[in-house]
Amino acid sequence: MGAREQDCVFCEIVAGAAEARVVHEDEHTLAFFPLAPATRGHTLVVPKAHAADLWAMDEAAAQRLFHTVMVVGRALRAVLRPDGMNVVNSAGAVATQTVFHTHVHLVPRGPGDTMGTIWPPKGAGFRYEDDAATDALAARLSAAIVRRPAP
Repeated sequence: MGAREQDCVFCEIVAGAAEARVVHEDEHTLAFFPLAPATRGHTLVVPKAHAADLWAMDEAAAQRLFHTVMVVGRALRAVLRPDGMNVVNSAGAVATQTVFHTHVHLVPRGPGDTMGTIWPPKGAGFRYEDDAATDALAARLSAAIVRRPAP
């Protein structure tokens, strides 16, 4: 089992010190139902080793986490046959992260469910200043990307 952070509820669940309805476990990850699900089947997938957010994880750990997201997500789709599914990871308080242990929400969706929309209404989103500024930002981002071969 990975490193454990004091006062982390997800570390407590991983350690077996707090109860959870576990739906999947392997050497590196754990998937369980949250205490306050947004929809039927809402599942959290966490790495067993504590990492405050996705950006604190190394690439191998992130790959293992998202492998489990795919495994559990496919099972949710097969069992519940939802009309759609949100796959949500929030990193940082301003991005609505409330438990600072990396986790991915799998939220099966259906018409009229209680989840609501997660995007601003059409036309209310961010607008870039102009084409030149947008092109400059794209160039800076492209230059900052560290290129590695795919696994």
